[in-house]
Amino acid sequence: MEAIYIPHLLKAPKRQAEIIVQDTIANLNTLTPVKGKIAVRHGGNFLEVISQAETIVTLTCDRCLQHYNHRLAIDASELIWLESELENVEDLPTEREVSLEDLSETLLPNGHFDPEAWLFEQLSLALPLRQVCGEDCPGAAPIPHKQEKSIDHRWSSLAALKEQLNDN
Repeated sequence: MEAIYIPHLLKAPKRQAEIIVQDTIANLNTLTPVKGKIAVRHGGNFLEVISQAETIVTLTCDRCLQHYNHRLAIDASELIWLESELENVEDLPTEREVSLEDLSETLLPNGHFDPEAWLFEQLSLALPLRQVCGEDCPGAAPIPHKQEKSIDHRWSSLAALKEQLNDN
């Protein structure tokens, strides 16, 4: 996917572009290509991005550590503000308070919008936090223990009690 030069959207019909997605996304390991569409509309001082996409990813279960396939689908929309003066990250202090108004995406009005990077972020955010292969997941398989002859002497009293209980 090619980046969109934002001023070209102003000259496009209805000030928008639609991208049909049927490709792999860099740095996103998927079994199938990502399929869907992205619509980018120029709203004067903002970009409105709307996307529906889906793919299948292979995840590792947090309980049993087995691999399983998961259908990943998004139906996302976002407003990205166009600001001519963005703060230089190098000039920012290491700690500062941020107001709610500052928690938004911004781009330069004469810059580029990268739909592949935006789609990667949306799909990454849609990954499940708890990765469990299913409701009937057995969990971790117990590791068979070999009873060792040498027991830490601090546990010898407990081992003796355990043997007494087993004999009864």
